Amino acid sequence: MGVGAGSGCGRPITRRDFVNGVAVGAAGIAASGGLPARALAAPPVTAANYPPLRTGMRGSHPGSFEQAHVLRDGGHPGSGAAVDTGERYDLVIVGGGISGLAAAHFYRAAKPDARILILDNHDDFGGHAKRNEFRNAGGRTLLMNGGTLGIDSPRPYSAEADGLLKAIGIDVPAMKGVEKDDFYKSRGLGSGIFFDKETFGGDALVTGMHATSWAAALKTAPIDAAAQADIARVESEAVGDVMPGLTSDQKKDRLSRISYRAYLADLARIGPVALAYFQPRTHGWWGVGIDAVSALDAAAMGFPGFKGLNLAEGGFPRMGYTPLGYAETGGSYTLHLPDGNATVARLLVRSLIPATMPGRSAADSMLATVDYGALDRPGQPVRIRLSSIVTAAHHVGDPKAAREVAITYVAGTSLRTVHARDVVMASWNAMIPYVVPELPDTQKAALHALVKAPLVYTTVQLANWRAFDRLKVSRVSAPGCFFTGFGLNDVDDIGGYDTPRDPNQPTLIRMEYVPCQPGLPEEDQNRAGRAKLLGTSFETFEGHVRDLLGRALAGGGFDAGRDITAITVNRWPHGYAPEYNPLWEPLLPEAEQPHVIARQRFGRIAIANSDSGRAAYTSSAIDQAHRAVTELLG
Repeated sequence: MGVGAGSGCGRPITRRDFVNGVAVGAAGIAASGGLPARALAAPPVTAANYPPLRTGMRGSHPGSFEQAHVLRDGGHPGSGAAVDTGERYDLVIVGGGISGLAAAHFYRAAKPDARILILDNHDDFGGHAKRNEFRNAGGRTLLMNGGTLGIDSPRPYSAEADGLLKAIGIDVPAMKGVEKDDFYKSRGLGSGIFFDKETFGGDALVTGMHATSWAAALKTAPIDAAAQADIARVESEAVGDVMPGLTSDQKKDRLSRISYRAYLADLARIGPVALAYFQPRTHGWWGVGIDAVSALDAAAMGFPGFKGLNLAEGGFPRMGYTPLGYAETGGSYTLHLPDGNATVARLLVRSLIPATMPGRSAADSMLATVDYGALDRPGQPVRIRLSSIVTAAHHVGDPKAAREVAITYVAGTSLRTVHARDVVMASWNAMIPYVVPELPDTQKAALHALVKAPLVYTTVQLANWRAFDRLKVSRVSAPGCFFTGFGLNDVDDIGGYDTPRDPNQPTLIRMEYVPCQPGLPEEDQNRAGRAKLLGTSFETFEGHVRDLLGRALAGGGFDAGRDITAITVNRWPHGYAPEYNPLWEPLLPEAEQPHVIARQRFGRIAIANSDSGRAAYTSSAIDQAHRAVTELLG
């Protein structure tokens, strides 16, 4: 099996014996010295009954979206006519991500006796806030985020969003001590860059940029002296003022009208090899490369090459996220937990359905096992029904006077209908016009305009991390490769959970892949990337994982066949919520912006999700849930 031609960092690979992302036979882990052979007993729960333990293709996993695509393409989802279950609820929520769960939280706060049903298309709750869990042969739990990583936002949290976090047990200032950010640094581990032969002419892992200088470190890179000098000049912030004679605001305005790539090519005057090196630098923030992100946004977020401009602090109208700009607001507090924001989802579920998980705090939830059987029991006030793809939501009668909404969903191939007084659509907003065909055409068009950015977080379990320790790297960027970066799991200690400190012990790494097509406008890149992603098999991902790690870490003695023990591909075709991009969009008044038009209440149906805040942040997901519930109950 080969890895995709033309992607860089690729060559034919013989596939190891993997079944759904897990190596067949755990003896290889024990043989590595990381685990005792006696510890190979089955864990108390299995992937069959505990979704976080499932490996292979996750995120938008097989079975979670196909029936929705049938609806999108004009077909009839499921088989036969829908059967009315006879269930009546005060509120049905479509989408069990953080926004949907938050909507249930706010609705119950206003109506404690309300009966609520949450329907979600995945086999796990949390939306993009998924948990990847591994229980190795010694009984130790390893955790990684399968989607959203942290709670930080460019804007401070609203009173409602902050209050929700505190209500479910997350006190950010009190919990900052869980993050051990200096651990790898204390061992002498820094960052590295893997230059691949397909893109740069040779394979080389370059390290030591911060111990010496960029110019000195890059001398071992397989690129010519001019490219080395270009990269060093930008990375070391030696570009200087390439806009002499302009005021700070004039510079900001010009930067808002050109891409980061154009800034580097036309103003900083770097060549094509250096441009290839910088091209994926913005993938992790915007889901597209430097050709589709404004230079102003790159400067505001601290990307290299702008310090010589001496830009004044403060917001600027044509800056991203919203037209008010990043720098005006000061940002929110930050926190990273071992499973990312899956903890937020788990705590919300526990607060809504206490029988699902013991405990009272974020700390005591970390190693707790969710009882998935308790999610959808008859008679309880809140129920969460997984693997249920909603295909229709129709008012019973005129939307202006209707007293209830009929919601139809497909489970497997069976169509079922429930009824509710109120509905919150907390799912991907661009799908809503297909589910609620009664919507006005202007609102449908606005919803379709909210195009999400696709992305993939891949979690790889390793038998040990000795190669990283020997090479003195904790994080490696690979700008020419399919996966453009990978790194050791962040070190966190909370509630009895601790990230492995011993290089001889098993650990997790995260690898990032963003499918995009440079040269197109941002939304066209998103569409092309989504189509590409849905056509990429797990075996292709596995091949790229093994190829990149085997080549980049070869100098540390890494052996992909021996050291990789499990792979979870968290595929998100509809990943980051769309944000304002001044390169491609006019600057519109708030009332004319597509997400504001798209989220208007329609009869008994309100719309939430981070899409309707046009901001890919947990705070936005919560705020939009609060707004939607307020509209319904106001």
